[in-house]
Amino acid sequence: MNKRFIYLLLTSLSFGSVVSCDIHEVPETTVSDVNFWNTVSDLRMAANYFYSTLPGLTLKDVSMDNWSTDAYPNNNGDKISDGSRVKPAESDDYDYYKIFQANQLIEKSQQVLDKGGNATQVGWYVGEARFFRALYYFEMFKRFGGVPLITKTMGVDDPDVYLPRASRDEVLKLIFDDLDYATSVLRTADEINAAKEYGRISKTGALALKSRIALFEGTREKYHHYGDATKHLTMAKDAAEAVISSNVHSLFTQKSTGKKGEVLNNAYFNLFQEAGDGRANKENIVAKVYGVSRENAIVSTAVQRYYEGGTIVPTQNFVDNYLMADGLPIDKSPLYQAPNKTMTHAQYFNKKDPRMSFTLFKRGDEFISSSDYTIPHPTQQRSGYGIRKYANKNFWNLQASYIDRPFIRYAEVLLNYAEAVYELNGAISDIVLDQTINALRDRLPQINIGTDTNPNFVSMAKLTNAFVNANGLNMLTEIRRERKVELSFEGLAYWDLIRWKTAEFELPKTLYGSYLFSEYLTDSGQKWDASTTKVNDKNYIILQDASLRRFDEKKDYLWPLPTSEIARNEKLEQNPNW
Repeated sequence: MNKRFIYLLLTSLSFGSVVSCDIHEVPETTVSDVNFWNTVSDLRMAANYFYSTLPGLTLKDVSMDNWSTDAYPNNNGDKISDGSRVKPAESDDYDYYKIFQANQLIEKSQQVLDKGGNATQVGWYVGEARFFRALYYFEMFKRFGGVPLITKTMGVDDPDVYLPRASRDEVLKLIFDDLDYATSVLRTADEINAAKEYGRISKTGALALKSRIALFEGTREKYHHYGDATKHLTMAKDAAEAVISSNVHSLFTQKSTGKKGEVLNNAYFNLFQEAGDGRANKENIVAKVYGVSRENAIVSTAVQRYYEGGTIVPTQNFVDNYLMADGLPIDKSPLYQAPNKTMTHAQYFNKKDPRMSFTLFKRGDEFISSSDYTIPHPTQQRSGYGIRKYANKNFWNLQASYIDRPFIRYAEVLLNYAEAVYELNGAISDIVLDQTINALRDRLPQINIGTDTNPNFVSMAKLTNAFVNANGLNMLTEIRRERKVELSFEGLAYWDLIRWKTAEFELPKTLYGSYLFSEYLTDSGQKWDASTTKVNDKNYIILQDASLRRFDEKKDYLWPLPTSEIARNEKLEQNPNW
């Protein structure tokens, strides 16, 4: 698999003579610019910087799901999740440095045009800059709400250095204007692939991000009771529909060959393996490109070591969302068997949605260079679960992975579409369910609901209106559940709680690990200590008791602005109750 790497080290390039990432210290733009910004190639090289900022698989990136109830940082708790954070003096999340870089490319593009640069090609890189500027503003917007809007490069004496916060509507207008412009000038994913530039932002990449942002704000407006929810939900639906109707993307369905030569229908697992890298995987719409191998890489990540150790472990709160093969939740399905002293950890996976086995480790899974997986490690995976995504024994041995990280994939677009349709209409047709949620289930392997000696393989049940009505389910709950399990540990769980206004109910709950299975206490290789493992009356591991967790709905739906920024700019106002 050959890739053309999409960004270079810019150590020899003065990209704006950067002196600070703070808004109050604006980088100057003149030094060395005389020798740059002359050709389309200069714009392309400058745009390469933005790709280094895409969320990937760094320690910080994989830890974001600890903010939700889906995961826990193994031992120490998370200050956002449990409500113990305080106002920061500084924050990397309040970041205008990257916005400055986008503004500079946008401004300097005219200089390239004036020197004869091809207008179409110039548009590609201006489109990339505006895509990323929209993304950077969205990352601040969802945390802080309205922030100062800076759309030009400035010197330190510019009167617009210190601006007040813009309204939510003003920030959103800039974001959507940027994404609409990007959609109009960027290439299609197929055109980018034909140019051997896999990884660059495409038209559908801009539409997919627009769908994500519009759904965030539309549902947030609906459940927090402000703004024009219908407007933004319609934008989310239309943008997702445009991606779908483009026919450029599809769900990844590549299977593998097992140890005994059998064909494994494990496409969902392969999404997060080397098989899912490159344009052959048409599900990835925007991806953080890592590389191919140690010898042919852009950058690496120790993601499996992060998942294996104390960085992040899944909770039982999350695992309880997996449906049984009959499409029913565990509290309604006759297939569900509650864990007990004779059941093993691996048996608890039986008859469930196969994405559980593809996402979490169980005995027998390929694990590290020296052995397959047995049981969760008592200190490294204290919740009783370990994340299997990106697990690769060869990369574990190297302590470096080169598997690409999907930032936006087609599955999310399908889920955005289904959710937006339901939120707009209070209903969803079986046709749309087949196009979206059931398409995700159709790519899953069949599930054995019998025994090893008398197997009975069935397909994962479909979600239909008749099924929901017959089983006393709630359609919106099931749409949200599908999103949670399909997009698990992809950095979206916390923000879903925020936009649905369910954080105030979910985050204060006790976080649980798995049932303390008997084999945990008897395994000769890594015994758990029952005397130091706290469990509840049903023998589930207690990770963090509800008494140690809180969420203040009057302030915690927005993050506090850094106090240093308020001190420097008297026009900035702190978020309510901070």
